[in-house]
Amino acid sequence: MGAVWKLFLILAIFCFLACGAYIIWGLVDTTFGDASEGGRWEWVGVVGLALVGALCSLITFYVNRLYKAQGGQELPEDRPDALIDDGDAEQGFFSPWSWWPVSLGLSAALMFTGLAVGNWLCFIAVPLAAVSVIGLIFEYQRGYFGH
Repeated sequence: MGAVWKLFLILAIFCFLACGAYIIWGLVDTTFGDASEGGRWEWVGVVGLALVGALCSLITFYVNRLYKAQGGQELPEDRPDALIDDGDAEQGFFSPWSWWPVSLGLSAALMFTGLAVGNWLCFIAVPLAAVSVIGLIFEYQRGYFGH
């Protein structure tokens, strides 16, 4: 985890430097506005680079604090002598035969398509998503695998 916060720190510094260079480039460039008034900054790029730098700084701060709170413990991914089994942990329980995640994904895709194409599709997608979520949650409470 020590390498992660250092990479995000480098990325934050790069974004802030790129933001400063973007401002200077906009002020020096005379082709953007009239040649008589000089250059102006382009606000979207400046704000975008500044916000990306701020986001990288927040991630750097959080990961650094987490690293120090754990006592500076190195993750298996950061150690060159680590084995694959060192990072092998329980990631969760997933049913390999379940069709409910597929139906939930299709109903979410239908909902986003409805937002882009026509709102009437959302009226079809919301009940399908509700049925899919209920089926996914109660999959092991009924039928062959019921407790």
